[in-house]
This record gives sequence, structure tokens and C-alpha cells, in this order.
Amino acid sequence: MEEVSTGAVVPAVVKPPPEIPKRSSSPAAAALTRAEKEAGDERRDELDKDFLCPICMQMIKDAFLTACGHSFCYMCIVTHLRHKSDCPCCSQPLTIHNLFPNFLLDKLLKKASAQQISKTASPVEHLRHSLQQGCEVSIKELDTLLLLLTEKKRKMEQEEAERNMQILMTFLHCLRKQKVDELNEVQTDLQFIKEDVTAVERHRMELYRARDRYSVKLRMLGDDSSARKPWPSSIDKNTSELSSGSLNARKGLTTWNLHNKKVDGKSQVISRGLQRKDALSGSDSQFINQSSSSVARKKRVHAQFNDLQECYLQKRRQLANKPHNQQEKDKSIIPREGYNTGLADFQSVLSTFTQYSRLRVIAELRNGDLFHSANIVSSIEFDRDDELFATAGVSRCIKVFDFSTVVNEPANMHYPVVEMSTRSKLSCLSWNNFDKNYIASSDYEGIVTVWDVNTRQSVMEYEEHEKRAWSVDFSRTEPSMLVSGSDDYKVKVWCTKHEASVLNIDMKANICCVKYNPGSSNYIAVGSADHQIHYYDLRNISHPVHVFSGHRKAVSYVKFLSNNELASASTDSTLRLWDVKENLPVRTFRGHTNEKNFVGLTVNSEYIACGSETNEVFVYHKEISRPVTWHRFGSPDLDDADDDMASYFISAVCWKSDSPTMLTANSQGTIKVLVLVA
Repeated sequence: MEEVSTGAVVPAVVKPPPEIPKRSSSPAAAALTRAEKEAGDERRDELDKDFLCPICMQMIKDAFLTACGHSFCYMCIVTHLRHKSDCPCCSQPLTIHNLFPNFLLDKLLKKASAQQISKTASPVEHLRHSLQQGCEVSIKELDTLLLLLTEKKRKMEQEEAERNMQILMTFLHCLRKQKVDELNEVQTDLQFIKEDVTAVERHRMELYRARDRYSVKLRMLGDDSSARKPWPSSIDKNTSELSSGSLNARKGLTTWNLHNKKVDGKSQVISRGLQRKDALSGSDSQFINQSSSSVARKKRVHAQFNDLQECYLQKRRQLANKPHNQQEKDKSIIPREGYNTGLADFQSVLSTFTQYSRLRVIAELRNGDLFHSANIVSSIEFDRDDELFATAGVSRCIKVFDFSTVVNEPANMHYPVVEMSTRSKLSCLSWNNFDKNYIASSDYEGIVTVWDVNTRQSVMEYEEHEKRAWSVDFSRTEPSMLVSGSDDYKVKVWCTKHEASVLNIDMKANICCVKYNPGSSNYIAVGSADHQIHYYDLRNISHPVHVFSGHRKAVSYVKFLSNNELASASTDSTLRLWDVKENLPVRTFRGHTNEKNFVGLTVNSEYIACGSETNEVFVYHKEISRPVTWHRFGSPDLDDADDDMASYFISAVCWKSDSPTMLTANSQGTIKVLVLVA
């Protein structure tokens, strides 16, 4: 045991063999080598600095030495001495006659340059340099070099060809995948179309059968009524003559009866023929009217075919990608029997889109004020029941009109039923959805006012905004709550039961518009000069629920089509539709012009309308990105020049609930009632 113990200890005492210390000290040696190398590099760098011309700070070319012992490039020092007579380094007096060639430095520079080239030059450059220097090479060595170079060239060409083939193969694979995906998509779309064609054809046949059954019933009812009525024919006259006249013979009587039967049958045939002819002529005229209407609607389909195609495919694909259980839960769309839900939805879009083709003026009034030269109508709004509408603008006055009177009583000048004066120019109006007597306004001084239309007096005035307030909106679900936005970068929530704001949101840019979600008083949309829409939950205002980006300029209006659909307008001449539930952009609408002014925005469940700086009103269907129709305001004064008309713009628009009727106003103070017609 002792021997074993002694043997185990000995290796720790005996010096290790020479290899071990070398192995253990190798990091130190490597570090020393690196240090020496770095020191050598530093010395070389310092040496390189010594070779720099003090004037141009480049390697000295054609070195010349001064009497004071400094070296320069010949051209550098000569140029210097043309303007001055001293040494650039020590300022000693110096002339061109005191310059001498520095042959030693030139020799050192050539060696340093050769070493630098040898460090950085490639093997090919070394070979070229050697051959240029006249290095002696035998023919056998040249043949060997040529053979090596030829093999190298072939190898490089092979590698280059393989790389090119790989790139081409990658491109073809990507192209094939893309085309296969497109083919699968087209095949899927064709399958959708095939299924829908079958469903529509089946339903059309059912409609034809129902129409035929209806026509048969009408014909039978017509035959029954005609059978009950006495036919006016010559038999009555003949019968009276027969009773008053004498009978000559039985044969004559028989002949007379036969003749009367023929006459009676003929008269009935003629009478029925006339009735059928009248019926056919009526149906023909009805058919012609229906045919012309159908042709017009088909033209509208062809005019917007690409947009309609995109809408159809989007709805069909969207439905196909939905899980089946989610389709069953979605009760918002009730498909027709035998129809696919996506097809039923698209048919609804197609019907509403092709239903109207133009806007017709049904009433017009001038909102001009004799005491104010500026007549811009900044806001126009219907009340809760669509019985009254109010206008406001730069004339510092809120005017309330009776809608039925304006439409049904033709007059050159309609007078408001209520008129309320304000201290400042007005920017926005909002009716209370519960108490139709209350209307809120925002003005250029930042004051938010709640008015009672019956008493013509202000109920509440809020003066917390420090700059112009652009927008105000009453909540649709909480009648006492309203929200406003201002140029002071603040959104303020008010309650008519309190004299001060109940909530403040500080933003980083001017607030152009605010709007409550119609389904909840907890959510608001804020349009800002930062080109974005900020969607807030008022229960947590530290961060917005989502920020919708896409506009390239300030967002001037935001309006809700439904609880989940939000439309926005911007001075980038576009409207955009957003899904606030999924936080996604839906569609962009283009066609109108809007680069600097507030031109109005209004929405209903299907249509979006806005003004244009071309003095036109544009109407869009929410599923189609191009306008359905538009209407241009004309000048009521014949003396107005075209240049003056070009300066007018639409300033406010408002739908009458979900009807095709719309109020529009322009910067001249003209108000028109427009209606969509076929």
C-alpha cells in the first residue's frame, strides 16, 4: 500500500517533461507573439507616417530636402515657395535655391512601396509583376502554368454555369409555385362560380314557374269574370227582331238560328281578341320599361366589373376560409334557400349598387346671410326623427329648418323655424339622440355649447379648450355624454350633468374629428393631423386600443357605418374603410378631390358620401372603391364666372338615416336636398 501511495504522489513532485510546459505556456507565447506583431505594425505605421509629405499628407513623390533638414514632394514645396519664403515645418527662411534631391529617401520610398504592393497584391499581380520585371521562365514552366490556368478557367466556368443554373432553377421553382397557387385559386374560384351559377339557375327556374302559375291564375280569373258578364253582340238585336217578326217556315227558322250562332261566336272571339290585345300591349309596355331598366343596370355592372368581381371573390373566399361553426354563429346574413351565404351577401351588394345611377335635386335653398359675406356651411345634421335639420358655419348662427316644409313647399327662400346666434364661427353640430331638443356645437374659440332648441338658449358652455375646437359628438347610447377635439391637442369628454370635463386625453397633434361608437359610449375614434386614427377605450386612456395608419395627410372626418365599420376622410383625396373589431383596413375610395378643406363626410349602412373641392358631391357604395354617382353644384347666379365657381367647394353632407335622401351644402351657402334615383 505504501508503494502505491508513493507512486501516486511522485508525479506531482517530479518536473514535467519539456512538452508539458510548452503546452501549458503556449497561450503566453502566443500573446507575446501577438504583442511583438502589434509592436511591429505600430513601428511600420510610424515609419509610414515618416514617409508622408507634411504639405499634402500623402506618400512623398520625388523627394527634395531643404537646408533645414525637412523633406517634401517637389511639386508641393515649389508651389508653397511661390507664395511664401519659409519652411512649412519650422518657418525658417527658405528659397527654391535651397532645395536638394533626397536620393536616399527616394530609394527607401521605392522599397516601402514594393513591400506594400507585395502585401496587398494578389498572386496574379505578383505573377504579372514578376513577368514584367523580366523574370526568366522556361518553356516547360510556361506550359505547366498555362495548363494550370486552363484547368482553373474550366473549373471557374463550370462553377459559374452551375451557379447560373441554380439561380434559374430557383426562379423557375418560384414561378411554378406562384402559377400553381394562382391556378388553384382560379380553379377554386371557378368551382365557386359553377356552384353559384347552378344555384341561381335553379332559383330562376323556380321564379319562372311561380310566374307561370301566377299568370295562369290571373288568366283563369279573367276568364271567369268575362264569362259572368254578358257579351254585347248582335244576337240580342236578332232575338228582339225574331219575337216581333213572323216566322215563315221551320227551315227558315233553323237557318236563322245557325246564322245567329255564327255571329255570336264571332263577336265573342273578336271581343276576347281585343281584350287580349290590350292586355298584351300593357304587358309589352311594362316589359319594355323593365327591359330598359335591366339594360341600364347591366351597363352599371359592366362599368364597375373589376370592382364587383373583386367584391364577389372576396366574399366567397372569405366564407370558404371561415370555420363551419363560425358560419353557423354568424346570423347577420340570412341566405336565400339554396344560396351560399357569400353569394347572398354579394347579391345584396349588387342589388343596392345597381339600384341607383344618379342624384336628383328635389329641393334647394339659400342659407346666405345678408349681414355676413362668408356663407360657408361647416355642418349640417338631421335630428333624431329626421323631421328637422340644423345648419351652422362661419356666419355665427345655428339655423333649424323643417325638412318637410323645405321639400314640399316650393319657395325661393325658406325661413328657419329656429335661429340661434353665437359669439364665434361654428365648426360642428351634433343632435342628441334621446332628447331631440338638445344640440351641441363647437366653435373657433374652443367653446363647446349645448343648446335647447325650444328655448333657443344655451344649457351648458364648456370653455376648457385653449384653441379652436373642430368637432363635437353626442353619445348614441348615453344621452348625457359628449366628446370634443381641438387644435390644442386635447380630446375632452363632457357630461351635461357636470360643469367641467370628466376625462382628458392628451395627443401629440391637432385633433380634427371625434366620434362615438354607436354601439357603446366606451369607445371613440379620433382623427388627427398626424395622418392616423386613434381608437380609444375610455376606460383605459393610457394607450389607444389601436392606431389605424394609411392616410398620407390629416384625417378630417371619422364616421361609423356600424359598430364594427369606421369610415375616415383625409386631405389626401381618399376615403378609407376600417374594421375596428379586427383592427384591419378594408377598402380605399378614390374619385373626389380634397387637399385642404373640410368637405364633409356622411354614411349609412350601405353608402358613403363626401364633398369635393370641385363643388361636387360623390357617393360611394361601401363595397366598391369607385364612385357610384356624383352631382355638381351649379351657380344660382347667371353672372357668376367659371373662375369664381372653381373656388367653391362642398362643405357639409348628411344622409337622412338609411334613406336615399341626402342634405348637401357648399361654401357659397347653397343647400340642396338630393335623392338617389335609378
